[in-house]
Amino acid sequence: LATPETSVSVSAHSAAVGLAKAPGSTGPWEKFCFGLDASTLQERLFVSEENVDGFLDTVLCPSFCSQSALESQQLIEVLDVTEDRIQIRLK
Repeated sequence: LATPETSVSVSAHSAAVGLAKAPGSTGPWEKFCFGLDASTLQERLFVSEENVDGFLDTVLCPSFCSQSALESQQLIEVLDVTEDRIQIRLK
C-alpha cells in the first residue's frame, strides 16, 4: 500500500476506506481482509472474472451440477476490469 494516498471517510451511517497501490504494484487486487485485530480478520473478494466464477460454482450450483448446467445458468458476467473500474452484466 501507498500510505500517503490512503484515505478514510466516516459518516453517521457508513465508512469508506480508499487504498492505493504502492509504486510498482500492478494488476487488480483479488481480496482484502478487515477486522478489529489480526485474530478476527474477515476476508472479502473483489469482483473479478475468477472470483465471480468461483462464487457461482460454490453458491448457485451444488457439487452434483455439471459444468454445462452452470454455464447455461450464468447470471453474472464480468465484462471489463481495469485499474479504474469494473463493469458487470446481470442477467
